[in-house]
Amino acid sequence: MQDDRQRVESALLEAVRTPDAYLTEIASHLITAGGKRLRPVMSIAAAQVGSSARVSDQVVQGGISCELVHLGSLYHDDVMDESTLRRGVETVNARWGNLQAILAGDFLLARASEIAASLGTEVAGLLARTIGRLCEGQIEELQHTYDINRTVESYLASIDGKTASLFSAAARIGGIVAGHDRDVIEALTSYGTSYGIVFQIVDDILDIVSTDDELGKPAGHDMEEGVYTLPVLLTMQAGGAAAETLRATLGEPLTAQTRSELLQLVRGGDGVERALEVAREHVAMAEATCALMPASSATTALRDAAGALLATISN
Repeated sequence: MQDDRQRVESALLEAVRTPDAYLTEIASHLITAGGKRLRPVMSIAAAQVGSSARVSDQVVQGGISCELVHLGSLYHDDVMDESTLRRGVETVNARWGNLQAILAGDFLLARASEIAASLGTEVAGLLARTIGRLCEGQIEELQHTYDINRTVESYLASIDGKTASLFSAAARIGGIVAGHDRDVIEALTSYGTSYGIVFQIVDDILDIVSTDDELGKPAGHDMEEGVYTLPVLLTMQAGGAAAETLRATLGEPLTAQTRSELLQLVRGGDGVERALEVAREHVAMAEATCALMPASSATTALRDAAGALLATISN
């Protein structure tokens, strides 16, 4: 896998290289800042299900197309959120401005689409639909900003679109390009969806339970920005004094002091544990789909990966 990771890094940088040095610098900014490359790794693992052979360059390119979509969405997210830091470096919008960040994000999406098209019409259509799903998930979230009546169903629909769909696409593309049987491709697609939902729920729980130093940003930032995630929604749903305080206080921007006070309320209730239960249900779904795949070290790694996400949350 280390060799594959190096192939991913090289392919990512090559994908955004252009005759224009200025555009190349902007487009590669977050690539050089590092990252886990979870989506390309997903494509590679999906391709290796039932096999130990080295994956083809086409599989790596399929994973790269998903990673470029992810990076493009980060460029746009940082503009919308007016963020100044990402992965320990200045965001593109903070360093070069919003116009450059938007156009560079568009460039990354265009390069992703070009790569997908080179892998065939099925992959090209899948990636185009996935970009649409990301937009739908983000719009669903934006519609419910500062909405204390947001439902759990709305939250799950949003993360299914803005996060899980890209993991699902990465796994499916790996299976398609590797030439797996259709039943295996469908199992990989379902796995990617379940993994992505667990990934986002865990990320949202960490935003509540972690310290500012651990996060590299203020804990409870989502709540402060009016994005009420699963632990907060389930705390309000449970009723009681904590729910009443949250409902009376949320619905508008928070001061740092109020955010800190509300964080303690959520941490002290059972919303976090109930959110973990939802995550565990999706871990079980992910593990069940692995039983439909041929045995291999990659299959075992996929089965273990979803549960490993929960281990990042300290009890």
